[in-house]
Amino acid sequence: MTAPRPLRLAVTARTAEVLRRCYRGQDPAAVLERATRMLATADGHLTPDGRIKNRRRP
Repeated sequence: MTAPRPLRLAVTARTAEVLRRCYRGQDPAAVLERATRMLATADGHLTPDGRIKNRRRP
């Protein structure tokens, strides 16, 4: 099995400004990765240990 290719995302001007001004010196990809994990956890998509929960189909 091959690993999936990473997505290439374009950020909005506002997101670029936040990354540049608030996370100066940090890798933007790493900042977005942390933010995505935090959002997915808050939305209930990840288990407490960080694995993706299985979705139940209605």
